[in-house]
Amino acid sequence: MARSVKSKPRTTRTVKRTKKTCYFTETKTKPDYKDVLVLKRYVSERGKILPVSLNGLTAKNQRLLAREIKKARFMALMPYTDKHAI
Repeated sequence: MARSVKSKPRTTRTVKRTKKTCYFTETKTKPDYKDVLVLKRYVSERGKILPVSLNGLTAKNQRLLAREIKKARFMALMPYTDKHAI
């Protein structure tokens, strides 16, 4: 017969994360496709646009940022993927 082994109860850890603030509302600017250094902060090393949960932008600025990153890619200021890196 199989014995039932009591396992330890799972404990949940509460990790306090500091709320990230939106870079564009702090500096009172808008995302611009010509400012590639700022746009690169919000793109992963694979070339994907980072989600709001990781970058801390507001929803409006996230939409504007995505549009400006796509413009910069179209104008060849930024690579589409890591394999197209200059």
